[in-house]
Amino acid sequence: MTPKVVRKYQETHPWLSFQPLDLRRAPPKLWMQLGEARSKIDHLLGVPLRPEATLELMHVYLAKGAWATTAIEGNTLSEDQVRARVAGKLELPPSQEYLGQEIDNVVAAFNLIAAGLLAKGHEPLTTSTITDFNRLVLNGLMLEDGAAAGMLRTGSVAVGPYKAAPAEDVAYLLSRLCEWLNEAFDAPDPDLATAYSIVKAIVAHVYFEWIHPFGDGNGRTGRLIEFQILLAAGVPFPAAHLLSNHYNLTRPQYYRQLHHASQTGGDLIPFLSYALQGLVDGLRATIQVVQDEQIRVMWENHVHRQVPGSTVTAERQRTLVLALTEAGAPIKKAHLMTFTPEVAQAYRGRSSKTLTRDVNVLRKLQLIRSGKDGFEARTESIRAFLPNRVERSIDPDTSQ
Repeated sequence: MTPKVVRKYQETHPWLSFQPLDLRRAPPKLWMQLGEARSKIDHLLGVPLRPEATLELMHVYLAKGAWATTAIEGNTLSEDQVRARVAGKLELPPSQEYLGQEIDNVVAAFNLIAAGLLAKGHEPLTTSTITDFNRLVLNGLMLEDGAAAGMLRTGSVAVGPYKAAPAEDVAYLLSRLCEWLNEAFDAPDPDLATAYSIVKAIVAHVYFEWIHPFGDGNGRTGRLIEFQILLAAGVPFPAAHLLSNHYNLTRPQYYRQLHHASQTGGDLIPFLSYALQGLVDGLRATIQVVQDEQIRVMWENHVHRQVPGSTVTAERQRTLVLALTEAGAPIKKAHLMTFTPEVAQAYRGRSSKTLTRDVNVLRKLQLIRSGKDGFEARTESIRAFLPNRVERSIDPDTSQ
């Protein structure tokens, strides 16, 4: 009988057990988080948006994901700078170019993962895939001593107080991780597929960070694994970046949760709940962005239906309403003819009587309101199921 091989990590890192996750003992809160996450993901998948709005949302969350993935590893570029870099508009001095290169590498990896899934569909995770991820994120960068892009480490590494798994077991552990992820996370019911994929992505991230198989770039590589699993499960591109953003925004708690999970023998339920709450919060915010865009489009359509035609008067009145919509705050009558370049152009050569007539028409159509602070658009009128708001109007001729 062949004796059972005992590996060093089993003594030093017994929490790397690759045991099935028994979600039946998870508290109700975790199942509520999973349910809300799945519901909001389905909501996002079914939302129609203008193509230009979809593209903008993709760019925003691509930049957000790249920023979060690199910032947690020490990249000091701001989120605005990362957005500019992704758009090809950020030039950095030579001493800081490596920061931009880190962003470029992660963005290239995100795009490659997305393109691969579109072209080939979901494929099992392999050690080769993971080493390719590491090679991508470290491309062209100066690395830690002894590290090489895409090469498993041969020495010990530590992240703060946490000492990673023994180098002699890294190859085995990475192979075992892939095998486990590919086989042990099938949902018992098709309706639970998204929920189990989310759990799989989070667990993959935690185990990968515990193993820490490379000499450099482990954090970025781990988040690419998480991103691929989510994207392969049908999670929309913007939402697939939300976990990385959550880890970055709550960095001290992230490290505490990782440490706590190892200290409790591999109990992942608290980390899952922490990660899921961040995912749900991010999904709520994303849906709000999407709803705001939908309301904007619906409002513009409503304005054009209420003020139809191509006459100078109709175009001027529409310009005023839509400018008030974008203002974000009431505008005093004294500024109403000039508060944007478009409005100023529309009212050039016109008297205050023209403005008064326009205002009266638009108020009658319930497109604008006036109050003590000035004039504003009545965009809430197209929000379904909201109670009617009692408008306290004042004479537009006396509004200042």
